[in-house]
Amino acid sequence: MTDLGPVAWPPAPIRTERLVLRESEAGDRAAFIELLASPEVNTYLGGPQPRDELERTVPELPGRRPGLFVVDLDGAMIGQIMLTRRAEDVGRAAGRTELGYLFLPQAWGCGYAAEACAAALDWFADALPREPVVLATQTANDRSLRLAAKLGFTEVERFEAWGAAQWFGMRS
Repeated sequence: MTDLGPVAWPPAPIRTERLVLRESEAGDRAAFIELLASPEVNTYLGGPQPRDELERTVPELPGRRPGLFVVDLDGAMIGQIMLTRRAEDVGRAAGRTELGYLFLPQAWGCGYAAEACAAALDWFADALPREPVVLATQTANDRSLRLAAKLGFTEVERFEAWGAAQWFGMRS
């Protein structure tokens, strides 16, 4: 993982019709822990992390790094979006920026992920024009595949990794 190069971070908060994409705050710690400890959220990501370990290791001000947006609905964190520039030696995403996202289960099915990811991708396209973005997900993750299509990602390849079929797409 590397930073976003010449992009100034953090940007001003990004406002959509219903959401704010912003830098993390101390009050987001419980939601960060919930995201990482949730079996539902981590079904396709190798499983949840132990809550007691997260309580010990998650900093008071979590998620402070270039490319990480907290997704805020009415003053509360409901998810996060990560735009991560991968190092030149990191597999299929090498040298590219990869989109990742996690949302709390109570935020699923409301269109928040599509709204927030589209806003983050628009911001990225303005900050780094002509820079492609990639996304990888398990082929079993139907919701993520539908979101990838909605956001304009096209399939580049399918492959096997971590004991499961994977989908890799790109958005130009």
